[in-house]
Amino acid sequence: MKKILAGLIGSLLFFSTHAQIFQFRGPARDGKFEEVGLLKAWPAEGPELLLEIDSIGKGYSSVISDGEFIYVSGMKDTMDYLTCIDFSGIKRWQVPYGESWKKSFPDTRSTPTIEDDRIYIVSGIGELVCLNKTDGSIIWKQNVDRDFEADWHIWGVSESPLIVGDLAICTPGGTKTSVVAFDKFSGELKWETASVGGQRAYASATTFDLDGKQYILAETATNLMVIDPANGSVKMTYQYYNHDKWSDQPGLIWTNIPLIKGDEIFLSMGYDYPAKMIKVNADRTGFEELYTDTIFDNHHHGLIELDGYIYGSNWENNRKGNWLCKNWKTGEITYNEQWNTKGALIYADSMLYVYEEQRGTVALVKPNPEKFDVVSTFRFEKGAGPHWAHPFINDGKLFLRHGDVLQVYNLRE
Repeated sequence: MKKILAGLIGSLLFFSTHAQIFQFRGPARDGKFEEVGLLKAWPAEGPELLLEIDSIGKGYSSVISDGEFIYVSGMKDTMDYLTCIDFSGIKRWQVPYGESWKKSFPDTRSTPTIEDDRIYIVSGIGELVCLNKTDGSIIWKQNVDRDFEADWHIWGVSESPLIVGDLAICTPGGTKTSVVAFDKFSGELKWETASVGGQRAYASATTFDLDGKQYILAETATNLMVIDPANGSVKMTYQYYNHDKWSDQPGLIWTNIPLIKGDEIFLSMGYDYPAKMIKVNADRTGFEELYTDTIFDNHHHGLIELDGYIYGSNWENNRKGNWLCKNWKTGEITYNEQWNTKGALIYADSMLYVYEEQRGTVALVKPNPEKFDVVSTFRFEKGAGPHWAHPFINDGKLFLRHGDVLQVYNLRE
């Protein structure tokens, strides 16, 4: 009986600390949202606009919703703010949580990560913050980039915190360490990895399931790492960036969360830098390269893997890119089409959602490895600056952001 009771208590403790997480690019950070019953075509004017809110602060971060409230970060003066909004449009609270990045492209980038009654976010100068979801009060705060001597590139910090079990993960990069983990409840440091080299990357960490065990997959500006969350040991590394392309700049930029399928990983950072398909080797000590792709160099808008194909846009220059599809296994490009320009991409209920970065055109696209199959479009015309925020979907609603304006659309009948 004691063993049964202990097991029940253990199970309750496990589930109490592993609740549903609402985060950047969906539940698995792969751009796929677990929604059903969504429209397969939109009216000419677009789906029904449910809500429009301004004065959220300038930013490129995604809007996140847990179904009860809407959360979004934004820069006001020199501070990063987090705003909580209800679905009637009332701002419940708006609080500063850290210093903004004040140099090149100084708007907020970090998307909040929500679990239970806590919100995790990173400021523009690398302060990892845990806030109370109810009132926005700060529960704990760690100045990660200062304390762990992060090495910044020219566009500051855009990381969205990763929650793994009872850990909050942040990746400062630099020569002191590469990845650090804190107790998600107290902010106590749990471990720090050895440094694998490279500056702070622009992408966020994610999880990687291999041989029945979950690892952390993180990156510096040069290196991919597979990390054991139990103790922070680095199990495998892969040097992705090993070129002098940006040798004249004070920083590098690795923009995309790696795309994972089994034990294979697709890496891309745009700017005409070759993309790579790699695979964990047979003895699980490192990676082997399967092929190099010089065409499908996704900028910072995310990629989607569906049924053995990769969908997304590439980088032609900072204002231009095409839409492509490729065969995951062979690397063959099955289409390469012009449509407005490059942009963000997510997936839900058998459809792709595109948000191009220049004019704010939003498109509903049918996944088709033979062509870029646009079904419906509309434009997000409010706000200012590039349309760089990735869309978010929850409870049948599409959440978009452009500068200091957010909009919420109904995706159901």
